[in-house]
Amino acid sequence: MAAKPFPILFIGPTRIGDAVLASGLIKKLADEAPGARFTIAVGPAAAPLFAEVPGLDALIVMEKKKRSGHWFALWNQVRHTRWSLVIDMRGSATARFLRTDRRSVHRKIVGEPVHKVIEAASLLTLEDDPPAPFLFTSDEIETRAAELVGEGGPILAMGPAANWLGKTWPIERFARVAIELLDADGPMAGGRLMVLGGPDDTRYVEPLVRTLPRDRVIDLTGQVDLLTAFAALKKARLFVGNDSGLMHLAAAAGAPTIGLFGPSDDRLYAPWGPRARVVRGPRSFDQFKAIDPTLTQTIGHMMDLPVDTVVGAAREILAETR
Repeated sequence: MAAKPFPILFIGPTRIGDAVLASGLIKKLADEAPGARFTIAVGPAAAPLFAEVPGLDALIVMEKKKRSGHWFALWNQVRHTRWSLVIDMRGSATARFLRTDRRSVHRKIVGEPVHKVIEAASLLTLEDDPPAPFLFTSDEIETRAAELVGEGGPILAMGPAANWLGKTWPIERFARVAIELLDADGPMAGGRLMVLGGPDDTRYVEPLVRTLPRDRVIDLTGQVDLLTAFAALKKARLFVGNDSGLMHLAAAAGAPTIGLFGPSDDRLYAPWGPRARVVRGPRSFDQFKAIDPTLTQTIGHMMDLPVDTVVGAAREILAETR
């Protein structure tokens, strides 16, 4: 006998990284709520991450509009449904006026910084056993990713771009790490380099793409959607990248992940999972915050993170995950 429909409205994050970190809630509900049917409302950048969620009735893209127009647009799309559960990660007033059997609305956690995975888990009172990030894909996406990756040696994946210069490690240092790890004497000798990024990153990553012969480089920059990138990252032996959505995709994919941090709070945004770690230079987040209080200055804050530190961390995590 089919389970009675259990309609769930999930109002999620705008940014890709935040959406990945919250994605475990969707997996938890899909597994444990009989008859779960999802309506997911998120920002344009994050929306593609949820395209393959089972039981998806609607994927609402919340385009930013003046004077909170996007909230009125969402209200008009969801107000006629009697929901079984409403989860609002944005802490909006919209969720408070919907008809629902249960609602869970984000409230700022007071006190010490809490990782975003745990913060999301608190909406379902799962702080003691937070669901790990999880993204659903299709057979077609997995097949496409396998075709793009092809056959060959182990893959070193890199995400050298970020949404702000301040947390972007210099591209030439990524190239030096790639050479040391993939060289004939390196721990990934004979391996291949996979480079990922958005369409706007194509020119920026060129020095890294040219590091190795073309037959040893898989350049997916601006070429694939988020779920295909996620599927490709499942095949990576190691990922090295700035604090970005790609870093969280890599960790969620199960790839050993090194996140390079400077003016980012790793207490909130460290890559999640036992095969992930944070690497930073000599300065803490609070020290960066002291010199750039709004975290908006056009300054290369990551210059004090040495190549040797990153290579050393890469060698360690490769040995641990052998």
